[in-house]
Amino acid sequence: MGITRRQLLGWMAAGAGAGAGGLVPTSVRAAANMHFAGFPQSKGVLHDITLCIGCRKCEAACNTVNELPAPETPFDNLDVLKLDRQLSPETYTVVNRFYPTDPRKPQFVKKQCNHCLEPACASACFVKALRKQKTGAVTYDESLCVGCRYCMIACPFNVPAYEYHKALTPRVMKCTMCHPRIEKGLQPGCVEACPKEALTFGHRDELIRAARQRIERHPERYINHIYGETEMGGTSWLYLAGHPFGTLGMREDLGVVSAPEFTSGALAIVPMIVSVGVMLLTGIYAINQRREKIADEERRDAVDQTREEFEALMQQKLSEQKKAAEKAKDAAIKREVEKALAEAAKPEADQPAGEENGKEE
Repeated sequence: MGITRRQLLGWMAAGAGAGAGGLVPTSVRAAANMHFAGFPQSKGVLHDITLCIGCRKCEAACNTVNELPAPETPFDNLDVLKLDRQLSPETYTVVNRFYPTDPRKPQFVKKQCNHCLEPACASACFVKALRKQKTGAVTYDESLCVGCRYCMIACPFNVPAYEYHKALTPRVMKCTMCHPRIEKGLQPGCVEACPKEALTFGHRDELIRAARQRIERHPERYINHIYGETEMGGTSWLYLAGHPFGTLGMREDLGVVSAPEFTSGALAIVPMIVSVGVMLLTGIYAINQRREKIADEERRDAVDQTREEFEALMQQKLSEQKKAAEKAKDAAIKREVEKALAEAAKPEADQPAGEENGKEE
């Protein structure tokens, strides 16, 4: 069972002098150590970048379905494609324009939450406000969120956005893959609105097979890579393209290991920090109440400081693990050398005295 904001604050008030064991439930302490490989038959979306025309209809549909505030620039105004736009609390998806090789041939890439099979954000969230659903979507429960923003730091795609402008009830905002629509048997809003079928919704396994067929049939159109099939352990949002993904604003340094394997070790101590750092969390809550009075530059500095502290903690944890592994390796080598020397010396030590005398005569 998750923890509500009210429960957490109640524990903070009642347990300022209590030990770690009494303040944080066992289920919460274990949350960061869970390893989850995803649900079978989960859904996903395939984005064929070669078919996207940058019409922004997916943005408009996302805005309508999620009842988000209207943007300053209307969706039929394509001048915004000149900008490098990022996700925000009011924008769950954006389409950006790139020129990977020819300035006359733009490529359009839709960005949103990639809904990882093993989400780093969910692994980092010790109150389980973020969850991986059977549909394939990663959803958010604002009633459980305590505003720590570890999900923002953990996400390798820089997706979650925070409502800094809301003083009392800030939330983490991101694409939910239209989870409520999927549960009703409908497609995500962006997929339904795409006029060129650049977005395809279906079972993730089937989407991967379809993507491979497209690559095999049109090798001149696509590079031989399905982005999201293995990146960070795999994602529910998949991509096809005719150019290296690095030239399309996408990270190619993520590897195939899921993010929780990197974050769970360090973030497993977060619940302990919550229990012994009551004053720190109280201060964070007070800061959230005064968000409207804090300047933009100060907010950015606070986020940067949190990120630096987290990265330092990760580096320390990895360094300790490396030293322990090297120590164990050296000890094992030493044991094997000693064993070999002992075996080599054994025949001489066991040789009878009579044989030695016979050789001398």
